[in-house]
Order: sequence, then C-alpha cells, then structure tokens
Amino acid sequence: MTHGMGRDTHSPYLDGDSDWRDTATRYALLPLRVFLGVTFIYAGLDKLTDSAFLKDSGSGSIGDLMRTVRDSSAIPALVDLALKNPVGFGYAIAFGEIAVGLGALVGLLTRLAALGGVLISLSLWLTVSWTTEPYYYGNDLPYLFCWVPIVLAGSSVWSLDALIRRRRRGRAEADSWR
Repeated sequence: MTHGMGRDTHSPYLDGDSDWRDTATRYALLPLRVFLGVTFIYAGLDKLTDSAFLKDSGSGSIGDLMRTVRDSSAIPALVDLALKNPVGFGYAIAFGEIAVGLGALVGLLTRLAALGGVLISLSLWLTVSWTTEPYYYGNDLPYLFCWVPIVLAGSSVWSLDALIRRRRRGRAEADSWR
C-alpha cells in the first residue's frame, strides 16, 4: 500500500476552476513583496530617524560613509555625485526606500516600485558594498535579484494594482454591453 498526495488537480480554490498550482502561482511572490516592502520602509525610516546619519561629517554620517567608500567603489563618479550634497543624497535614498517599500507593500505601481528597488540596490552594491569579500556577504546584490521577479511579474494578488485591473475589466465589460 502506498501513501501519498492525491492526484486530483481540479480542486477549486479561487475561481471555481483553478487548481492549487494556479493559486500557488498567483500568491508565489506575495511573501517576497511583503518582505521587501517592510524591509525598505524600515531602512528608509531608520535613516530618517538616525541623528548621526543625515550629516555631512562625523561618525556614522552619510558624508563619512561616502568618503570612505569612494576609492574602493566600482563607480567613484557616482560617489562623487553623492558627495556634492551628502545630506541631500541621504534624504533621497531614505525617501526612495520608503516610496519603493510602500509601493511594493500595498502593490501600487508595483513594477515601477520594484524597478526603483533594483536601482537603489544596484547603486548601493556598486558603491557601498562593492568591496565586500566574498561577494555573497554583501546584502545589496541579493536584494537586487529579489526585486527582479517583481519587476517582471508585478503583483497579482492583494494589491491596489490588481484591484485597479479588476475595476477596469469590469468597466470594459459593462461598456461592451451598451
């Protein structure tokens, strides 16, 4: 006698004719979206509430961090740009992280938010964590690649994007009957 999973692939979950694989596919990126959203919101708020971070110089400041990584970064010109106004750059990164996190968390303009996450992670990897050895100890590169599936797929469930899509479809169907 063998024991195993049932072979019924037609168990209805959401739409009445979807099987568990369809449901799992729709929800697959939700945990990643929530994790990245919460993490980026937290990172942005952490920067805004850290009294030392948003300063031109001093221990723990964005200015000192940029000066420290300038010569070892992959793109020193990017660091030079940040050094023209380190406090402004710090605010830009913090508010960018919050905007990206909120977009991912609530699923509004999700692909655009995820693209912002890719760009933030890429810029931090090429500057701040570029010299981390071995490379997999740095966290910016994995974050970059975690954003990529969301850029490609968007948000299919529990998102404002999905709600807007459903409403547009409903209007289109209503207009077709007129």
